[in-house]
Amino acid sequence: MQVHINEEKTKQLNLVKGESFGFLGFDFRRLKTKAGKWKVNYQPKMQARTKVMDKIKDVFKRHESQPLTRVRDLINPILRGWVQYFKVGNSSKVFGYVKDWLTRKIGRHLMKAKGKRGFGWKRWSTRGLYAMYNIYSDFKVSPRKVAPNR
Repeated sequence: MQVHINEEKTKQLNLVKGESFGFLGFDFRRLKTKAGKWKVNYQPKMQARTKVMDKIKDVFKRHESQPLTRVRDLINPILRGWVQYFKVGNSSKVFGYVKDWLTRKIGRHLMKAKGKRGFGWKRWSTRGLYAMYNIYSDFKVSPRKVAPNR
């Protein structure tokens, strides 16, 4: 195989000095844990989060007058694919942010359908909304598999 390294894109970083890098939609950096140990932290880049939120926002905008079940059928595959890709690493904070934002979008959509203002916080619980309308809500990070020492 004739593999050539692109010198413009290739560089060496020193994570010990606080440098970070992005790769395949993840942002990699070195952080100290609560126990005082150093580890590599990788989570979805801000751009990846913004991109999925823009896709979902576009679906809500294009289907403003449609029932939530129609919107759900369009956003569930987007959410499922995005979460499945980013469920490794340290994605839980990003997942929480996206889920909170999505909950507000859903509440606003339902309230507009009723001709009312607000997000409907007093009408529906978050868990109830996701269960009632069968919206994808499995925003869980999968545990890391550690190889046994030999």
